[in-house]
Amino acid sequence: MKVFSTVLIFTILSLSSSMLNAQQDNVTKECAEFISQEYISDGQAYWALLTKDDVAEFQTTLFGGNTYRVAACSATKGAVIFKILDQEKNELFSSNDFGNVPYWDFIVEGTLTVTIEATLDKTRNTDSGHAVLLIGFKK
Repeated sequence: MKVFSTVLIFTILSLSSSMLNAQQDNVTKECAEFISQEYISDGQAYWALLTKDDVAEFQTTLFGGNTYRVAACSATKGAVIFKILDQEKNELFSSNDFGNVPYWDFIVEGTLTVTIEATLDKTRNTDSGHAVLLIGFKK
């Protein structure tokens, strides 16, 4: 009986992990469509599993003289709010100010290190989900 219980628990955990990975892959694939052919991806997918009040923080450096596209997605369209903050935590951009657009283009004059925050929009009745962030720079 003990062996059966252990196998059952392991099977449930494995299936749950597989389902979460599949959801993450689907969201990443859909989000990649926003990094169009005129942009080059930075090669990373920044993701987090968010619940109600969670805030995911991603640090990156944006180099001066470039145009960047930041895309943020989840399984529920428009459910991710992303903000870009400078090193002093001043808000440079919030997708919430633009109807939770899935991406935005930024022209960077001088190199700066930023924090990108991702949260779930509480008005979308989403209790949890994967937030995927992709960054590309213009060719």
